[in-house]
Amino acid sequence: MTRPPWEVADVIQRGGSRFLDRFRESLTWPQVKVLNAITRCRTAALGGHRDQCDRCGHQTISYNSCRNRHCPKCQTNARNKWLRSRQQELLPVTYYHVVFSVPHRVVPLMWQNKRALFALLFEASAATLLEVAADPKRLGAHIGFLSVLHTWGQTLQPHPHVHCVVPGGGLSPDRERWIHSQQHFFLPARVLSRVFRGKFVAGLKQLFHKHRLQFFGACRHLADAKAFHAFLRTLFREDWVVYAKPPFGGPEHVLHYLARYTHRIAISNHRLLNVTEREVTFRWKDYAHHSKSRAMTLTHEEFLRRFFQHVLPTGFPRIRYFGFLANRSRRELLSLCRNLLAISAPVAGTTAAATSGHACPRCQHIMRVIECFTAADLLAQQHRFTLALDSS
Repeated sequence: MTRPPWEVADVIQRGGSRFLDRFRESLTWPQVKVLNAITRCRTAALGGHRDQCDRCGHQTISYNSCRNRHCPKCQTNARNKWLRSRQQELLPVTYYHVVFSVPHRVVPLMWQNKRALFALLFEASAATLLEVAADPKRLGAHIGFLSVLHTWGQTLQPHPHVHCVVPGGGLSPDRERWIHSQQHFFLPARVLSRVFRGKFVAGLKQLFHKHRLQFFGACRHLADAKAFHAFLRTLFREDWVVYAKPPFGGPEHVLHYLARYTHRIAISNHRLLNVTEREVTFRWKDYAHHSKSRAMTLTHEEFLRRFFQHVLPTGFPRIRYFGFLANRSRRELLSLCRNLLAISAPVAGTTAAATSGHACPRCQHIMRVIECFTAADLLAQQHRFTLALDSS
């Protein structure tokens, strides 16, 4: 992939000071850390390394990445490493994609209680899938899946939703056989929607009674018990969006599909079309009009405000596993699934070994790190170079 002409770091460089002047008091420490990380990513401030080609001897110098999970430049390596691990878990069945969203009226409350309500979004959607799939009238099986949290829409406005990637089938209640889902159909979206709504609202009520919710600004009136329960009743007056996408085939398609969702951030550098001294223009898809591609222009301050509101709470996992893929039982139950499907376990490590290092730009052979240097080393080297110039 070619390097994009503009980066989020360019927006920070040109408009970051004005953004901080305007929003400094409302920024959290994790948001400030992300801003600093993106600014310093792949610059001399983080040090670097010298690489040499094993075949032709060509050398390059690269600066280190910040490795922050919200940085647009640091997702490729993390995604590839994660995908190599998931490759060992694929089953020879059709995979399905289910998306759970909450109504717009819930979003302000979620934004004031990100850690608690993002967790509730995970828990309610996962419990819904597990319960409906276990119903003998539906699939009657214990399923496994992974869920990925996204908090943004195409224009960077708040739109919290969870993407669930589910193998088409599961273990029978007695764990003696594999139950396949129907061809081209997994679970009814309307049933999932109603169950999800009930579980999420029940979770909200429980959090309120345990005094684990905060209320500010436009949500301040919800601190009153009568107002809060009236708010909960309004949530039952509309359908909640649960979208079951068409199946995307067997395991040969899954990794490519997952790569589009797992390590995505609010906006990639490739969507930026132009950055001026005051504004930034980016591309977005208008899903309300057949995914038509459109351009939006915002001031630096507004663009950065929208971008940084999607920084997750410190340590909050945005990818979670449930059912027979849950961390505590994955090894045992995946082995059982393979046995019931009559397939052997994949050979571990072959993919990772084949993709270690990076390609030489001259001969495409593997390049190896031969020297590492810190930011202090680079500063000292620059100082020596400046002294040499002055003495000459």
